[in-house]
Amino acid sequence: MDAERGITLIGGGLAGALLAILLARRGWSVDVFERRGDPRIDGYAGGRSINLALAERGLHALRQAGADEAVLQQAVMMRGRYVHPLHGTPGLQRYGRDDSEVIYSISRGELNIVLLDIAESHGARLHFDHALEQVDFVDHVATFRHHTDSVTRAFRALVGADGAGSTLRTEIAKVQPLGERTEWLDHGYKELEIPPAADGGFRIEPNALHIWPRGHYMCIALPNDERTFTVTLFMPHAGSYPSFAQVQTGEQAQALFARDFPDTLPLIPRLQHDFEANPVGTLATLYLDHWHLGGQAVLLGDAAHAMVPFHGQGMNCAFEDCVALAEHLTVTASLAEAFTAFEAERKPNAEAIQQMALENYIEMRDKVDDADFLLQRQLELLLQARHPGRFVPHYTMVTFMRVPYAVALHRSDVQRKLLANATCGLHSLDSVDWGTLDAAIMTQLSPL
Repeated sequence: MDAERGITLIGGGLAGALLAILLARRGWSVDVFERRGDPRIDGYAGGRSINLALAERGLHALRQAGADEAVLQQAVMMRGRYVHPLHGTPGLQRYGRDDSEVIYSISRGELNIVLLDIAESHGARLHFDHALEQVDFVDHVATFRHHTDSVTRAFRALVGADGAGSTLRTEIAKVQPLGERTEWLDHGYKELEIPPAADGGFRIEPNALHIWPRGHYMCIALPNDERTFTVTLFMPHAGSYPSFAQVQTGEQAQALFARDFPDTLPLIPRLQHDFEANPVGTLATLYLDHWHLGGQAVLLGDAAHAMVPFHGQGMNCAFEDCVALAEHLTVTASLAEAFTAFEAERKPNAEAIQQMALENYIEMRDKVDDADFLLQRQLELLLQARHPGRFVPHYTMVTFMRVPYAVALHRSDVQRKLLANATCGLHSLDSVDWGTLDAAIMTQLSPL
């Protein structure tokens, strides 16, 4: 095979494994170097285990890789947010109009194993226990740590799919400043678990993402195919109660849950144990001014644009990166041109979803049980039916379509103002000024 068609991927996680499939299927010679052991042998030792929400962007990428059926067999459908207010009746808020508009909860480890198997079946060479140490961009040689040995490998071009702590990003920055900056969220998270019921089934509604919104903090629970739920408590690191600075022991956690999440206590029998055993996770947004070094190296996924998890789009965005990069590599004459075109296409969209992910945290923890928010959501669904293809709800554009994120952000801002103006001072939709609202929509929103 022509050496021109050879490429080296750093990172064999979700994005690295998917890109390996997409390129191998296009005839590329692909080597993947992963610092961890083979999860199919050693078990999955990946980073944070927050379940992943698989949406249309990610599903489209999996279809391109022929992996969608194998993945969906291990996924659990989620129809919407099941909101548990502190006072009031819990209930489902659908993401879309019906069961054609749903997302899926998937285990990061199981998904990674499926993708690695398919990548290998297409001829990608997987090198586990190979941690990138340094890169010589003059002589095109990468050095890896393999157990106790130092191993060098020549390369034509490197793709960094090695996550938020990317070593390749660090190596590129030594020869070309990337304008890197990280904005840490002042909130962290702690994972807990709802085990299966005594009969082996789910303890609560399985086909939903459960949310316990409490203003400046919240709990969520995502279903797993083994009939458990991964529960995640998000709250500030410090400051007014509750925060992780004030809730440090299992006993203190038990007291917090008894006060603010009482309906979860029977569901999480190992609450105190899990709280003390699991670390507090940190959350950040990573911004870069540049994603590539000529035709020698390019970054994608979390290595280029890590984001907070509150829109469930981190993996979906990374998978969209993979599809875009594979396409640019296929149709562009040189690697440098392909990497430049890839960055030009994806960077504005990554920045848009990073912003929307931060905004969605406020919505999830503070607005989903708010009367004004719920009234606007009712109106949003009516306008979707009244102006099909023109007024498209924010969540629909981001989750069930592949509208560029930057377009979705702009249209969402316009629509949010229309909804707020139309419902200002109202307690029901009976008094909506439909004539003015329809005219504004026709003027401000072009058909998608």
